[in-house]
Amino acid sequence: MRVPLNYRRPGGRTILVAVARRPATDPAHKLGTLIVNTGGPGPSLDGVTAIAKGDPGLAPRGAPALAAHYDLVGIDPRFFGLSNPLRCEWPTGLALRSIQMATPDRRSFNASVKIAQTLARQCGRYSFVLPYVSTRDMARDMDIVRAALGVRRISYLGWSWGTYLGAVYLQMFPRNAGRIVLDSALDPDVYGPRLTRDLAPADEAALRDWAAWAARHEARYHLGDSAGRVLRTVGLIDDAARRHPLRVGPYRVSADMLPGLLLTVDDSNAANAALSAQVSELHLAAAGRAVTPTGSLAVKLALFSDPKPLPELNLSTTTANQCADRAAPRDPQVYFRDIQAHLATEPFYGPLFRHITPCAFWPVRPAEPPTVIDSDHPVLIVSATGDPATPYAGQLIMHRDLHDSRLVTLEGAFVHGGYLHAGSVCVDHIVARYLLGGSLPGRDLSCPHG
Repeated sequence: MRVPLNYRRPGGRTILVAVARRPATDPAHKLGTLIVNTGGPGPSLDGVTAIAKGDPGLAPRGAPALAAHYDLVGIDPRFFGLSNPLRCEWPTGLALRSIQMATPDRRSFNASVKIAQTLARQCGRYSFVLPYVSTRDMARDMDIVRAALGVRRISYLGWSWGTYLGAVYLQMFPRNAGRIVLDSALDPDVYGPRLTRDLAPADEAALRDWAAWAARHEARYHLGDSAGRVLRTVGLIDDAARRHPLRVGPYRVSADMLPGLLLTVDDSNAANAALSAQVSELHLAAAGRAVTPTGSLAVKLALFSDPKPLPELNLSTTTANQCADRAAPRDPQVYFRDIQAHLATEPFYGPLFRHITPCAFWPVRPAEPPTVIDSDHPVLIVSATGDPATPYAGQLIMHRDLHDSRLVTLEGAFVHGGYLHAGSVCVDHIVARYLLGGSLPGRDLSCPHG
């Protein structure tokens, strides 16, 4: 579909937005149109297939009942996927060093400043579109799609960043919104260049949860027979990497890479096993043993060393979206002082999540102020107390700002993505009951995990 680049000048330059639509398989009992956003930000056409047929990463079993009663719609947000993709041609390794390198000291921080400057410069040739990569403009596109489909109201299901898009749409077009489900909600008050700033406590808790799992499988991974011993093993790896980079096959792993390598967003057995195998290989390298990386570690280290741009990672476009949504502090010292002020309480993850980004040197400023979420529209929010990517505290802020929302919480879950992802019959039932029957719970609810 063709939409305006700048909605303040609707008769000016236009761009294309890709839309996928799958009609309801039971049209006699159709409930309406459901737009599905799978998060990111990133391409979301696959949301249609995820609901209709299942997707291993998001919705293993799918939701056939939703596919029967709704026309399913997926949209690649502007400049992602098939929607006039924005490609600043960032070298993958350099971009990852900007996003996933911890900078606890002056040397590493100064290096990150230079990388951020370089990446921002490379997007400079797109200055004429950068102000319009905002979530507000993506919400406007979504309403153009609604109108083109000829429907008065749309229902919406969004995960992760998709929760923010859904909340922004609801704020801008409240009369056009039907049933809304937001899963793993972002803090709407902070989305932008400093989104990750307060992630360290949640990720440290997730790492402790993984350590307890690894301890129960000590016979296989040899990391320690208690959570405390496993975490001490991680500390030994960190100490060794600080003395000199670890040799892992053809790669070198420095201490500033470790926090980015030791992130988890899922407490499933498969995810815990993958992280445990990765830490085992790093442990051997720290002991001076010859190691050939396998599995997820091999993939990650290859990306850190890749000089080629990989458009499918959406690194520059995601940054452009964050830069367009909120202004970033321009003084590098703001970031360095912030890291140092929290170093004692957040020694491992803090210097990773409080890092400077290319937005500090972005060639344009946001075209609009951030969206203030303040709505009385009924909404169902799905959360997890241990979500390491969108912490529970931020999800509670979304719940507060959506005054008539109901919160369904997966207790004790260290997972990002509840509905159709966490394997919770309780959560899946509550969401289906709302989307199919319109029945919002009368109060906030909790669901057991596992």
